[in-house]
This record gives sequence, C-alpha cells and structure tokens, in this order.
Amino acid sequence: MQRRINKVAVLGSGVMGSRIACHFAGVGVKVLLLDIAPKELTDAEKAKGLSTDHPAVKNRIVNDALQAALKSNPSPVFNKDVAKHIKTGNFTDNMKDIAGCDWVIEVVVENLDVKRIVFEQVEQYRKPGTLITSNTSGIPIHLMTAGRSEDFKKHFCGTHFFNPPRYLRLLEIIPTPHTDPAVIDFLMEYGDLYLGKTTVLAKDTPAFIANRVGVFSIMAIFHLMEEMGLNVDEIDALTGPVIGRPKSATFRTADVVGIDTLVKVAVGVAQNCPQDEAKAIFSIPGFLQKIVDNKWLGDKTGQGFYKKTKGDGGKEILTLDLKTMEYGPRQKAKFGSIEAAKPIDDLKQRIKAVNAGTDKAGQFYQAFHAYLFSYTSNRIPEIADDLYKVDDAMKAGFGWEIGAFETWDLLGVENGVKLIEARGLTVAQWVKDMLAKGITKFYKVDNGKKYYYSQVSQQYEAIPGTDNFIILENYAGNVIWKNSACSLYDLGDGVACLDWKTKMNTIGGEVLEGIHKAVDRAEKDFLGLVIGNDGGVFSAGANVGMIFMFAAEQEYDELDMAVRLFQRSTMRLRYSSVPVVVAPHGLTLGGGCEMSLHADKVQAAAESYIGLVEFGVGLIPGGGGTKEMALRASDEFREGLVENNILQERYLTIATAKVSTSALEAFDLGILRHGTDEISMNQSRVIADAKRSVIEIATDGYTRPQERTDIKVLGRGGLGAMLAGVNGMKVGNYISEHDAKIAGKLAYVMCGGDLSEPALVSEQYLLDLEREAFLSLCGERKTLERLQHMLKTGKPLRN
Repeated sequence: MQRRINKVAVLGSGVMGSRIACHFAGVGVKVLLLDIAPKELTDAEKAKGLSTDHPAVKNRIVNDALQAALKSNPSPVFNKDVAKHIKTGNFTDNMKDIAGCDWVIEVVVENLDVKRIVFEQVEQYRKPGTLITSNTSGIPIHLMTAGRSEDFKKHFCGTHFFNPPRYLRLLEIIPTPHTDPAVIDFLMEYGDLYLGKTTVLAKDTPAFIANRVGVFSIMAIFHLMEEMGLNVDEIDALTGPVIGRPKSATFRTADVVGIDTLVKVAVGVAQNCPQDEAKAIFSIPGFLQKIVDNKWLGDKTGQGFYKKTKGDGGKEILTLDLKTMEYGPRQKAKFGSIEAAKPIDDLKQRIKAVNAGTDKAGQFYQAFHAYLFSYTSNRIPEIADDLYKVDDAMKAGFGWEIGAFETWDLLGVENGVKLIEARGLTVAQWVKDMLAKGITKFYKVDNGKKYYYSQVSQQYEAIPGTDNFIILENYAGNVIWKNSACSLYDLGDGVACLDWKTKMNTIGGEVLEGIHKAVDRAEKDFLGLVIGNDGGVFSAGANVGMIFMFAAEQEYDELDMAVRLFQRSTMRLRYSSVPVVVAPHGLTLGGGCEMSLHADKVQAAAESYIGLVEFGVGLIPGGGGTKEMALRASDEFREGLVENNILQERYLTIATAKVSTSALEAFDLGILRHGTDEISMNQSRVIADAKRSVIEIATDGYTRPQERTDIKVLGRGGLGAMLAGVNGMKVGNYISEHDAKIAGKLAYVMCGGDLSEPALVSEQYLLDLEREAFLSLCGERKTLERLQHMLKTGKPLRN
C-alpha cells in the first residue's frame, strides 16, 4: 500500500512529547497532542470558579507543556506559525480522535504498566493499519505488545527520537519480531526524507545503539579520569572539539542530559546485560553516587559538574572538584600535545596527532580508544549487525564528527588491536578474521560511494540508503581544479560542485578566485554548478581579519579592489550562462548569504541560519547584498501598496542584522524566494538535491538572465521617511550615534541616493553606491573598534 502521513497523534506532552509534536508540525503535518486531565484545581482555577470538568482545566497540562516548549530556547519549531498545526486535548475526551491519525506516537512516562494501559486505549480507537510507535529509551519494545491484536503488533515498533528532536538528527527504529518489514522500510525512509533524520535500524537491546555506546564512553572516561588523576576541566578539554566532539564534551553533556538519567541508563545496562564483557565499566564511581545523593543533577537542578553563579563581575561558571566536592573557578587544562595539535584544521590529522602524543593527553587517548574500539567491536552483532549503524548513531545522536569505526580506520585497524590487547581488553573475533583475510579497513570509498565491511558476508557492501546522498569527501578522486582553499568536483551527470575549506568557511581572495574558476569551467564543460560543502557551517561570511587589516592600515585601494572583486563574484553567479544552485546549511552569514541571494536557486538545509550581519561590525553588506534587497523590494512593489513599507521591511532585515532561525524563516525575511528556492529536511541530501535542481533547470532550457536596469528606487521621499525613523530611534536611546550613521548610509543606498523623485536604476548603479558606503564606513574609528572586537571575542560590539 502507498502510505502517507497527514496527521500524527502524540500521546504525552512532556519535554520529549511536546517537542516531537513541534517537529512534526514543522514539516507540515497536523498533530494531535494529548496528555492526562488533571485531577485537582490550581488556586487560579478555583478563583475563577472552574471545575475539573471544564475544558480549560482538562487541557491545562497539555497546553502548559506546549506553551513551555514554544517559549524554550533553542526553539523546537522552524517558525512561530508552526504551532497552528498542533491541536491539543486530553486522554479522557480526545483519545477517540486518534481514529483520524495515520501514526500514533506514545511518549508517556517510562513505566511499562502505564504504557500498556495507554496502548489498550489506543487499540480501541485506532484504524486498522495505523502506525503505532513508542519513544521509550529504556523499556524493551517487545514487552509492550502483550495482549494486543495481530494488526496492532504488525504495525508497532520503537521510534527513539533524541532530545531536542529538531536538532539531534538520530532516529533509532526498533522492530519487534512481529513488526511488518514494510512498516520498518517506510519509517526508515520517512524519517530520512521528511523528518530530516539519520534513521538507524537498531535491535531491541538495552539502551539500543547510541545510548549503549555513548553511556559506555562516558563511564569509561569517568574510570580513566580516576585512574589517571585528571580533573573535570582537563577531561572536557580532552573530549571536546579537539577530537571532533561537541563543545559540551563529557561533563557538560552529562549536566545537560541529567546526571540521574546517565546513572539510570548505566545501571540499566549493568543489570540487563549480564554477558557484557565490559559491564564493570558501568558500575557507578563513588564521586558520581555522591553527586546523585546530593541531588546535584545538572541543569535541571541548577548545578552538577558545573555551577553558574552571579558575582560582581557578572556570571561565572564554577567547576566541581570531585575530591573535595566543592565548586571552584575553572582551571585551564595544559597538555603539550593538545597545544601542538590546535593549529591543525583537518580533524583527521588532528586526531592522529593527539593520539600519537607521549604526554598524559596522548596516554589518555590511547587508553580511551582501546576501550572504545574493544567495546564497539564486541557489540557487533549484539546491538546492530552492521558497523556503520554504530557510527551513524553516534554521529547523529551524540554529535560526534567521526564515528568509532571511522576513528579506528584512521589510527589503523591493526594498531587499534594492539592498543586493545595492550590494555588487557578483548577484540571481537570478526575483526581478527577480517584482518586475516587481508582486509585492513572497515570502510572504503569507490567512485563517490562509501562501502563498509560486513561481518555477515565478510566482504564490502554499499551502505544502504545513501544513493541519494553526495558526500564530497567521497569524491576526492573527482577533483578537477583546486587551490589552497577550494576544490572543484565533477559530481557526474554534467554537474560540477565548488567547495572550500577555511576557518568557519570564511570567504577571502582564494575563495573568490574559486568562484570565477568554477563558473568558467562549468560554462565550458558542464550543465551547471553547485556551490556547497560538508563542513559544520556553509560560511561565516567575508574574512573580517582581512577587512580590518586593510582598513586599519588605510589601504583603501586594496579594500576597494577587494569589494569590487566580491561584487563581481556574486554577479558572476547571477549572470553565468549555466544555472548555479547554492546549497547552504548551518551558519550562512554575510558573504555566504550574498552568494545565496545571487543564485539561480537555493537548495537550503532546513537547519540553515541565513542573514546579512555586517551591521554588527559597523558595515553594510558590500558584496551585492544591499543592492539585492533593494532589487527584491522593487520587484515586490504592487499598485495600491505603500512602497516605502515594503522597502522598509527589507531595510530592517539588514539594519537589525536578522538571521533566520531556520530555512523556513528565511522565506519570511525575503532571503529565500517562494516558488524558486527549496528546503531539504535532511542535511545529508542537500548537495544531491542541489545537483538534481541544476539538472532540472538546465534541461528545462536555461537562458542567461539579463542585467537589470529597471530597479525602482524611492529617492528622497523614501530616504526622508527612513532617516526620520533612524533619528527617532537615536533620540530614544535605542541605538547609538554610530548605529544611526550606518543606518543612514544603508538607507541612502537602498533608496538610490539623493534623487529628487522615484526613478529606475541599474544594478551597477546600486553596487557603486553600496561599495562607496562600505568603504566610507571602513574609515570610521568606531567601525574599526567593532571589527577588532569581533576578531578578539567573536561577539558584536555596540559602541
């Protein structure tokens, strides 16, 4: 049957339930969010004379939970309008309404008896064929179906979302022996395509995949810390971004997740996995038990391994000394091998460097990797038949940039076995068998596709479901041009792709050179061009350091040339003779946004944070962004509308340095265009979707657009209205004098300068005004202060 999901019921509105509901609503699905009806009135309800049968009382729990979710930060929704897709209710009155739902997701309290009662109610009202899943993270899935019908069992499985479900990409799918394989296939594809998830097929084992390996890793680190005499600050320095892990590292992650939750999972594994060769690692260290006994459970209680305090100097984060159980100032960790590795931008090379260290840090990494490699090898096939599922789960669920088996490959499989055995640990027999066959890597790449070693077939197999992914790292053999920052790839089917790797993917001279080379080559040999990358961000914008250097040294000719080159580059994208599709994801700021504004089409990841942020460093967009927003305002002018209001919306987007909190919100800001630009829910699909878009545009008969000479600007009339608003803000002390100066120059450009009346102007006319305003602001002392402050702190200065 052709299954479609138009409406979902979420049973349970706690932290997970409300946020799962928000995520489904965010992708356009109607959601019915239900929870229990309260049995007692609040004082406020009593004062209003309400009874427990009043609808406002019956839905109080679910409504309060949803409102709390919508107000939380980071937001669980793509934009504020998403909430209208969610209808709330209670189990007593509204369980019958699940009859109209295509999928029922249970997210109630972690209690098997309670879940069985809920499923008994579900069975009374669901239509045959409706999907039913549980979001449990600790209860065996197969135990929940006792007493249920065959149709229920056939359509039931576990779907374990990770919190927060919008941002953590892992979705573990856990079938029971009764689950119809077609249901699993559907959920694996739906989670990937529509929910933007890395869907991983897991077995019904304690903690499934990610929590089993993730909690083991944390517990192993705890034990190593005690063994090696390390402290909290040192461990978090060792286990954070330096090895491709989140900034929260180990102890901050524990605080966020909840230390009680961590202990609960560890105890559960120790109790329910008697055959686990490393179950001793899951034993709770004395310091951890003391923390739980003290109810210092992390963020939920205001203190855990870290504690925020307010002092005379503002907020301060204190660290727990695990020996004295007292909080004190954070201590900077000092390891020679870490300091030596920091300048190494390439993560893989950095991991190899720190693992080879001879100091305490190097010893820690060697011991930790021995634990990790041993444990993951022995979990195959217990928790998953295939090793790539473990890596996918850890990357998507715990934010690891590189998986356990990928790390093992990096350090050498044979070397990893030596590390394991030197520590007296065991390595799985299938790894030894693999090496005996002369196979020395868990993964290999061939013709742009990644293959994994299957311990079942004892040979390499293609990773299922990745046909629709393009990972540029796998196309290393298809580079057709490069410089020290950029690589131009042949993606096949007549499509090229430009990628660059700089710090935060900032844009400097070599990237601009790459843009021109890429367009030239695409016009000569390809149907079209994709601009995208696999990095953590698309681009943090222009190289602020270069701008500051030129401005501070008053090298205005050099600065003028740099701005002209940037403008020519974005215009080259706009007026190439082949289609150009930009594929942003994550931070897409300043110049990265300007590239997107000038593309024939933008294929954006749902989690794209796009905006023109130059105002924050005392400038206006100088790479065509100001011109483009004026052009788009002109195109939106309609007879009968107040033109100045439309222009003002685009003006305020720049003047307030607005950054969209999602690709969906970028449409509201006028950065993405309805009917032209598209969103890919799954970031892993973005470049492949962009390639498809290039082919579609080219084969539909792409014609090079003509330069615009018909942009309507409002001249003095629009400029006067804008400057009056700026002056009002300055008088009211909402903005500084320098803010007002920047805002005035921005208004001048967007209104077309000092024209006596509205007129039609060209793009080049506006680009010249934009460049002149940009250069004049570079000569301002307060702009230099803002640039310098951003370089030093990474934060804007309001002076």
